[in-house]
Amino acid sequence: SNGCDSTATLNLTINPSTTSSASATSCDDYTWNGTTYTSTGTYTYSTTNAAGCDSTATLNLTINPSTTSTSSVTSCDDYTWNGTTYSVSGTYTYLTTNSNGCDSTATLNLTINPSTTSTSSVTSCDDYSWNGTVYTSSGTYTYLTTNSNGCDSTATLNLTINSSTTSTSSVTSCDDYTWNGTTYTSTGVYTYVTTN
Repeated sequence: SNGCDSTATLNLTINPSTTSSASATSCDDYTWNGTTYTSTGTYTYSTTNAAGCDSTATLNLTINPSTTSTSSVTSCDDYTWNGTTYSVSGTYTYLTTNSNGCDSTATLNLTINPSTTSTSSVTSCDDYSWNGTVYTSSGTYTYLTTNSNGCDSTATLNLTINSSTTSTSSVTSCDDYTWNGTTYTSTGVYTYVTTN
């Protein structure tokens, strides 16, 4: 104000704002700076750095989903699934990883129906008809069909065939002849049936 020189000196410090960028890949969700994200996207987080200036962090996030699948199967006796053989009905799970490296959980609802077997022993004279086939010889025979569940049903027959017997005799008699309790007075051919 007196018209003389006036010199002002400024000691200036400029602190920069900071930025950072990161990329992350996660299964299902990802927690970053206290926030959980479940979708792929680009997210920013603003705070202050040590110098008190803006600090902006950017996250390039890829979320890959875990996968699940469920199947229902009905089988006879047993069922092999993912290398394991099951013989009892139930719900089973198999855990692996999918093409993204995330969990893949498969669930199997399994119904096991049993095959059935039966055995019978029969003795018959001359022949025996079983399931549409006539057998004339003793032996063990099997018949394969399906039961009510659509599984194998195997029936076994232990068969004994006994032969009927016949005999013929010729007799000449005077007046009458008694044979097997009956008296015959006329010439003829007579038969008598009994069991051997």
